[in-house]
Amino acid sequence: MPSGRTHSFLLIDEKILIDMPPTALFSLRKRGISPHKISTILFTHVHGDHIFGIPFFLLERKYISDRGGLEPLTIAGSPLVKTRIEELCELAYPSSLTEELKKINWVDIPEIKGWTFERFEVLHDESVEPHGWFMEHETGLKLVHSGDSGPCETLWNQIKKANLAFVEMGIPEYVESEMHHKPSSIQKLANENPSCEIIVTHTYIDSEYEILTKTLPSHPPNVRHPNDGFTAEWDGVNLTFSK
Repeated sequence: MPSGRTHSFLLIDEKILIDMPPTALFSLRKRGISPHKISTILFTHVHGDHIFGIPFFLLERKYISDRGGLEPLTIAGSPLVKTRIEELCELAYPSSLTEELKKINWVDIPEIKGWTFERFEVLHDESVEPHGWFMEHETGLKLVHSGDSGPCETLWNQIKKANLAFVEMGIPEYVESEMHHKPSSIQKLANENPSCEIIVTHTYIDSEYEILTKTLPSHPPNVRHPNDGFTAEWDGVNLTFSK
């Protein structure tokens, strides 16, 4: 993990999450969001840095923020998501989360007022059933989340329709891999989609002290390299960003 950063995930309207990494509970607390306020979690795939936070999240809801079990929770993703979460919770806290898992509404695609969703395949390790998400709000926001993926037609075609895209850039230029975006592929993607704001996530770039590098690539103006706590706001016409 780069210095000064926790694991990447996305919080939408303070109630929808995309992925649940190991540091998600810490990040929610830091922002003042109680876990019981989260109503829906969309998973992109089941690698540890995207799913290992779920036992801590469910345990917190059980014993602290939703002790009465009154707040519903929907989890959306591929069929493997449910299997891995059940295995992970049993490994982390044997028998302690059995009832919480039974209460979850497990779905392929969620239904949330004002939103439509599409889950699509991306280019990553096939054993973890990798997907991205396309989300459209009734006010006109069209958002893409890549999950972990290298450049691929399915993802880039979705970004062509979007005005906001969260795209991972997990490796520097010299690493040989088709499974992640590099600075050059982000450059190409941004140039092909100048009207889409591209937010680089899952980055290798250090934020505080230098482990690998603190130097940001030179990218077009529609590419942003955020730090933890980055916020995007949509007013129905324009996007604004802070931190």
